[in-house]
Amino acid sequence: MTAGISGEFVAFFLLSLVTLGGAVFMLSLTRVVHMVVALAFTFLGLAGLYVMLEAEFVAFSQVLIYAGAVSILMLFGIMLTRHDVDEEEIDRRRRHRVLAFVAVLALFAALFKGIVALVPAGEGHLAEANTLEIGKALFTKYVIPFELVSVLLLVALVGAIVLARKEEDDA
Repeated sequence: MTAGISGEFVAFFLLSLVTLGGAVFMLSLTRVVHMVVALAFTFLGLAGLYVMLEAEFVAFSQVLIYAGAVSILMLFGIMLTRHDVDEEEIDRRRRHRVLAFVAVLALFAALFKGIVALVPAGEGHLAEANTLEIGKALFTKYVIPFELVSVLLLVALVGAIVLARKEEDDA
C-alpha cells in the first residue's frame, strides 16, 4: 500500500488539505477578517494545485489576482463598513447549519458520482509557450468577455465606494 505514495501525492494531499481547510474555516468562522484570511489560504492552495497541473500562468494569476488583490479589496471593504453583532443573525446561523450540512453532503455526493463516472481522456497536448497561447486567445477570441469583465469590476468598485459613502453619511 505504501508503494503508491509518491511526493506528488503528498504535495497534492497537503495542497488539497490547505484548500479545503481554508474553505471550511471561511464558512465556519464568525469574524469577517478571519474569513478573508481563510479565503486567502484557499486561493493559495488552489494556486499550488495549478502548479502541479503545470498551469503556471494560471497559478501566478491566482496568487496575483485572487490571493492578493481580492483579499486586500475585501479587507478594505471590511474596514470601510460597520459590523455590528446581531444576536438574531447568530440564531439564524445556528438554525441553518444543519440545512447547510445536508446541502454540502448532497453536493459532495453529486460531484463524487460525476468524477467517478468520468472516463479518463488520456494525455492532453500542452502548448510549448503556454502563456503566449493564453495571451493570443485572450486578446483575439475572448476580447469582448475580457473587456466586459473589466467594466464589471469597475462598476463593482464604484458601487463599493457609493455604499461606503452612504454608511459614512449615516454615522
